[in-house]
Amino acid sequence: MTNHRREERTAQILIFTVPALWVVNYVVARKAPGVIDPHTLALCRWGIAGLILGILSRHELWAQRQAIQKAWYQYLVLGTLGMVICGAWVYIAGRSTSAMNIALIYSASPVLIMIASGIWLHERMSRQQILGVCFAVIGVLHVVVKGQWAMLGQIQFAEGDLWIVAATISWALYAVLMKTWPSTLSASARLAVTCLGGVLVLVPFTVVEQLSPQSPHWSSAATWLVLAAAIFPGVCAYWAYSHAQKVLGASRVAVSLYLGPLYGALAAWWLLDEHLQAFHLAGALFIFPGILLATRR
Repeated sequence: MTNHRREERTAQILIFTVPALWVVNYVVARKAPGVIDPHTLALCRWGIAGLILGILSRHELWAQRQAIQKAWYQYLVLGTLGMVICGAWVYIAGRSTSAMNIALIYSASPVLIMIASGIWLHERMSRQQILGVCFAVIGVLHVVVKGQWAMLGQIQFAEGDLWIVAATISWALYAVLMKTWPSTLSASARLAVTCLGGVLVLVPFTVVEQLSPQSPHWSSAATWLVLAAAIFPGVCAYWAYSHAQKVLGASRVAVSLYLGPLYGALAAWWLLDEHLQAFHLAGALFIFPGILLATRR
């Protein structure tokens, strides 16, 4: 097996793990209100993630310091899109919407990414890949409506869903810009610098939050939320997504986001003792083959 083929196989495995890691963030978003402020949580999350990645990539970052300085604006923009809007705004949304709604709205990201990739990156999808996307969409909707398609027109969105819509658009822009601005940095090093860009933007918002008399006092619960968000949907998920996208392309990797609602249901069954229903399994029978079709060359 050639190195390129081995990289493709690894990337295909990674795209099935990314949505599972992001499910942790949905749970954190629902647990955070009253425990820790949104921008404070995002700042701590990406500060820790950036520190870990920076230590691991310190030699590469030092060797590439001049290239990083020339492209400083790129990391500031990517940090704003990926760490501020897709970070703090999700936690703001968690105050007034459900984790399932967050997963549902985020599952629209692949469509936006495919459209943007076709316009700016000239990525074309084959009939097989389009068929895979259709399968995945059907599976997601089947999970969302709990197998009762008549409920599709009765889904209600809360105020917090508008924050998630903005985050969804932001993620599509983040994914496309990652390919539009090619980098000689490894996935870890590039993510470390992007974290720095996001932290710089988050600092003033965090200061305003901490000066507010309504700001919660720091607690052990806040510490656990920060660590969970930094490690799983932070370092692990973003690194895996960046690496897979570098190998497979933006539109192919974006299809993995359709796994969000399904993984969310599995997490609720495992962590919250909710029963796994037949419609979850039926949705999986569409989603998994759909992603395999959409991501195969």
